[in-house]
Amino acid sequence: MRTSSKPAHLFRRHLVTPARTQPRASNAGSNRSHRTVHDAMQATGPQVCDDMTVEVALAVMAGARSGHLLVSDEHGQCTGLVTRARLTAIRDSPAYTDRARLRDILCGRGPFTSPLTAVAEAERAMRRRSLDLLPVVDEEGSAVGVLDLAR
Repeated sequence: MRTSSKPAHLFRRHLVTPARTQPRASNAGSNRSHRTVHDAMQATGPQVCDDMTVEVALAVMAGARSGHLLVSDEHGQCTGLVTRARLTAIRDSPAYTDRARLRDILCGRGPFTSPLTAVAEAERAMRRRSLDLLPVVDEEGSAVGVLDLAR
């Protein structure tokens, strides 16, 4: 007999089952057109501010063993993505100066996609623009992941 003043329902144990966060492998291919970018995206990886120089960005990329960096402005809004190949080409160009910042080499904002976009739609847009990687941003413009066309 319980001597506590707590109601009986607070003593019951509840079975908690883990939620499935990834689709089953058997229906992943057949349901591809109904999957969202959220289901297929990777973690964001390294994120840097757009006032970083190209040289420092290359060093960060090497230290993180990553082929890309997500770039954000001073307010945390994602402004784009840069790859090692692009930064290396810029650094090796005759017009390069050691003062070049990431904001100087990004052409405006984007492109981006939403986690709610259908994977098939995002992949079509990536192919049209010849993109291998696409930043995924939330409704506030913060990076939440990266969609990789190769995966």
